[in-house]
Amino acid sequence: MFLQKVLSYSPNIPYNVVAIAASLGGLKAISNILSALPSDFPAAITIVQHLSTLYPSYMAEILSQCTAMRVKQAEEGELLRAGTVYIAVPGKHLLVNPQGTLSLSDTDKVHFVRPAADKLFASLAASYKSQAIAIVLTGRDSDGATGVLAIKKQGGIVIVQDEADCECFSMPKHAIETGKVDFVLPLNAIATKLISLVMMEKAA
Repeated sequence: MFLQKVLSYSPNIPYNVVAIAASLGGLKAISNILSALPSDFPAAITIVQHLSTLYPSYMAEILSQCTAMRVKQAEEGELLRAGTVYIAVPGKHLLVNPQGTLSLSDTDKVHFVRPAADKLFASLAASYKSQAIAIVLTGRDSDGATGVLAIKKQGGIVIVQDEADCECFSMPKHAIETGKVDFVLPLNAIATKLISLVMMEKAA
């Protein structure tokens, strides 16, 4: 019980969990961010990438090649750990629970997708309040915008990829239109901002 409490919430850092959402062009964008993060990055990272359920996903294996962090597909009931990247399972919503555990859900699609960024962001906001960071990257449609509102309502931080280097600007655009985005950044600047928010404030 003590171990679970320590790993599910750390008072030594301002942000415990980062949630990243992407669709079209997402693999390249996510790879760019993860490759610039150190192996001792002290927050857990959860990722929703819209993928077809018709084929096996090798996203965890691909991303493992570009980062010093541990990357794995999320599993039902597992405990979030710092420095680990959790990839949503195609066809299942990825949810973060208050105890710092993950759930995989078969509930209805949101904006025609499952996993959906809105579901991940909303669960993260409810569970981690102001210790949450949400990132919306390149992608079609509006998934993530409602979740951005949930993150900001609880005092979390929202980062969105700038239009200039998006393969598809629809998801970032809808997030920005909520009026609740903290940072709109070029892709190459997002990892630096994460390090500044999570690690520099820790050092201070």
